[in-house]
Amino acid sequence: MEHQFVTDLQSNQNIVHKVCTLYTNDKDSHNDLFQEITIQLWKAYPKFRGEAKFSTWMYRVALNTAITLYRKSKRSIPTLDYDSVIFKIKADEYDETEEEQLKLMYKAIKQLGDIDKALVFLYLEDKDYREISETLGISEVNARVKMNRVKTKLRTILNP
Repeated sequence: MEHQFVTDLQSNQNIVHKVCTLYTNDKDSHNDLFQEITIQLWKAYPKFRGEAKFSTWMYRVALNTAITLYRKSKRSIPTLDYDSVIFKIKADEYDETEEEQLKLMYKAIKQLGDIDKALVFLYLEDKDYREISETLGISEVNARVKMNRVKTKLRTILNP
């Protein structure tokens, strides 16, 4: 069986080379794929019943192997060695002051009523008073007045 496989493979190896040429871009990849197809052919050889020509069966196994590997390679994310990019990364000093201030601000906002929270949220999202008033269903003048009151409340909460 082994001798017959080697003989059939050698007489039809151009099929494998053609498939490798279709699915690879360099010699190393070509050789790797050739090897992988050969392994898959050997594994599948006991199931070869001779109903089709050996070359037809060989095409099927070779293409299935190449397509499977091609799909797997498309799913992987190309990466670079850490050493090759380390010089491109600038490390900024971490300053937790701003983060602490944001935590205090959110803590203060949580103490507000529901409408006031919504008002502050929209304000912080850079919505203008017209948009805020439409969203909350209040007049634009009322939105401005409420926002001024909320700012005062927040100042009082943050600076008791």
